[in-house]
Amino acid sequence: MLILLPPSEGKSAPLRGRPLDPGSLSAPGLAATRERVIDALIGLATRPDAAAVLGLGATQADLVALNARLRTAPTARADAVYTGVLYDALGFDTLPSAARRRATSRVAITSSVFGLVRPADRIPAYRLSGDVSLPGLGPVAGLWRESLGQAVEEAVGAGLLVDLRSTMYAAFWRPPPTSPIRVATVRVLHEVSGVRKVVSHFNKATKGRIVRDLLENGANPRTPRALAQALGDLGWQTELGETTPRGTQLDVVVREV
Repeated sequence: MLILLPPSEGKSAPLRGRPLDPGSLSAPGLAATRERVIDALIGLATRPDAAAVLGLGATQADLVALNARLRTAPTARADAVYTGVLYDALGFDTLPSAARRRATSRVAITSSVFGLVRPADRIPAYRLSGDVSLPGLGPVAGLWRESLGQAVEEAVGAGLLVDLRSTMYAAFWRPPPTSPIRVATVRVLHEVSGVRKVVSHFNKATKGRIVRDLLENGANPRTPRALAQALGDLGWQTELGETTPRGTQLDVVVREV
């Protein structure tokens, strides 16, 4: 099983640690695209319109500066750099040791800069949303769409891909109808008075808790149906949706968060 997470917009900038070594990152097949994106971000940081291109406000120059230092800034494990609602609920740093070992092989994080990283990969803080178009390179999603599929398929192997990415980062790569991998796309629905809807904050927090439960329990389902059963055994209300050539939708219904 490979659990594929979105990144977080907020990040904790490491205060100490060796600088970035792109060659040490997982998924070495993404190296060429990583170098192109890193170079483009460093170059963009010198431009007066950098904040606007990145979708930032005039007072967020510190985030532009993060990109200027991508090759020299301290790095830390990706599971310590990414923060926010999902990652707070998952709590990598408080996982029992066995669960944290499972995370290193069963979790991957989509990244606008690095494509795909594992929890133990050492990265610096950066700012690049998945909907940005980089000067000279074009839309970030389009850049990764060309190479990310092979990296994901290699990471999944013969297991199940549990796709928890947001819509923005799902655009980086979607399994084509010819893909051999099994995919479960998880959606969280908040039900109030019989009405179900997706609520961003609850969606992220619930996904974090689901991942934590799976890692602590050690469940390693190989099909969407087995995933639904595993989550049901853990107390989650799950409903299997339609199976398409691109995967099976699995809804997790929550009433209290």
